[in-house]
Amino acid sequence: MSVTLSEIAAHAGVSPATASRVLNERPGVNAQTRRRVLDAAELLGYARPTTLQARRVGLIGVVIAELGNPIFPVFAQAIERALPPFGYNALLSTRHLGAPGETASIQLLQDNGVAGIMFLSGIHSDALADTSHYAELREQGVPLAFINGLIPDFDATFVADDDAAGMDLAVRHLLALGHRHIGITTGSTRYTPSARKLAGFQRAMRRHNPQAKAEVHIGDYSVEAGRVAATDLIGRGCTGILAASDFTALGVIRGARRLGLRVPQDISVIGYDGSPVMAFTGPPLTTIKQPVDALAGAAVQSLVRDIEGRPGPRTEVLFQPELVVRSSTDAAPTRPGRATH
Repeated sequence: MSVTLSEIAAHAGVSPATASRVLNERPGVNAQTRRRVLDAAELLGYARPTTLQARRVGLIGVVIAELGNPIFPVFAQAIERALPPFGYNALLSTRHLGAPGETASIQLLQDNGVAGIMFLSGIHSDALADTSHYAELREQGVPLAFINGLIPDFDATFVADDDAAGMDLAVRHLLALGHRHIGITTGSTRYTPSARKLAGFQRAMRRHNPQAKAEVHIGDYSVEAGRVAATDLIGRGCTGILAASDFTALGVIRGARRLGLRVPQDISVIGYDGSPVMAFTGPPLTTIKQPVDALAGAAVQSLVRDIEGRPGPRTEVLFQPELVVRSSTDAAPTRPGRATH
């Protein structure tokens, strides 16, 4: 019967992550602990095939929020492209049900002996969540990297899209088209990206046209939330709506159509993320495109440096997004809130 990593860890009195680092000959474990793990492995009759050892040494764990939203597979592919030049491959795990789901993903990755773990839009983006499991991983010597979220003063490098800069681009685009009543629909401000988008939107409106009206709708990032937001914001008189995700923007378009309005003739809609598939929606969606390749590349480089014992600065690095103009935005209508057929 084969011996598992968890069994060796339990026998040695260490975490699976520590046992993995020892068995994969990774740094960050003191000599006494290393000896306990090796003794436990020998006592339990643990013998890894050479090919399996080589494969596990080259694995990086990636915990991703979900795959239903099209931006997350785009990130996963970018991470997978960035790893091989450093000699690693990605082992992907999607989390569900908040922190318990993320903890389960971490355990799965540790059982497979990953050399480090990367988190994309994870619990680290929730300012009110318990993030003690990250601290435990760092105490175990597990290298970590985070994308789109922030834990202040935490021992890791964070890379993120500059949400405030993205909102500034979107607001200036709508103002240039003549819109003077603009709304935003975003998620709860307990989440760092949502809070930054909202603050960026409000700051951009004040900076670029203090006389323009700004409206806010708080929901989530789903299509249905976008439909509800459309009813609310259009009812308040908005002619331009910024959605905090492309998915939500599709819901806004659906909601506008249910009200008998056309996009973009009556209502202009801007999404956020830049999923490639949004070029083929009806109408093709104007969006703020996250610099996915730059974010993935920076996170990978940071994590590899940690694995090699050369940690970089413990700070957050922001990357500039891009406005992609398509067919869901146009000049403000002369009769706001009413379709002209």
